[in-house]
Amino acid sequence: MDDIRVASWNELNERLYEGSWNPSLRRFRSSFAFRGLSKAGYELTTSLARLGGAVADLEGHLLRNFRKYAHREAVPRDSVWNWLAVGQHHGLPTRLLDWTYSPYVAMHFATAELEDFDADGVIWCVDYRRTNQFLPDPLRASLEDEGSHVFTDELLSRTARTLQAFDALSQSEFVVFLEPPSLDDRLVNQFALFSLMNAPSAGLDHWLARHPELSRRIVIPAALKWEVRDKLDQANLTERVLRPGLDGLSRWLKRYYTPRTDMAR
Repeated sequence: MDDIRVASWNELNERLYEGSWNPSLRRFRSSFAFRGLSKAGYELTTSLARLGGAVADLEGHLLRNFRKYAHREAVPRDSVWNWLAVGQHHGLPTRLLDWTYSPYVAMHFATAELEDFDADGVIWCVDYRRTNQFLPDPLRASLEDEGSHVFTDELLSRTARTLQAFDALSQSEFVVFLEPPSLDDRLVNQFALFSLMNAPSAGLDHWLARHPELSRRIVIPAALKWEVRDKLDQANLTERVLRPGLDGLSRWLKRYYTPRTDMAR
């Protein structure tokens, strides 16, 4: 896996859009998913794995009780994949990881935490079209029949209606990318998608390390974060847009009006 340390705003943009030209379409259509993290040392660890313990058992209890106590209207269709997406969206520990199609949304999340501005940030870039090469045959055939590169809950349910059936598709680890339903403006504005592996304790970064050709990491030096952050704010890539509502508005205003205290130029 490549670690690319950029030195400027322009280089950051060039690197994020690198490889986006699709010659068959004659259009710039990237097949990368992006995930921005405020510290370059952070791993791709799911909220479920961070709980520790027997996560396979915990996953079932968490999801069962979430479905039991949530409003029946919480999901557009009663599938395990929709329930997982809703749970992840609302803070339930799940095996899902948040990603986005948008390089700028990933930039936002890499530079949204002012308390981490003394540390390098990172944007993970994963080619979901190429990760599909490692899918079990039934899943890969389902995508090919649909002419798609990522799954929806309906498409994934054709092959696996439960987590147990999904995990049993292969003894080797694999990853799928899943588009959530448009539950609210936050998911829509963040251009969101999730990654999902076939084991509750699987680590995507460890899997990617075994397949370095599938991804790259773009490191944003701490000294560059202020410039990136200010230019994103001017482009309206803020909490106010990406987390619609009073909570997002308050977070944006708090960050925007916090004085810069470091001595960097």
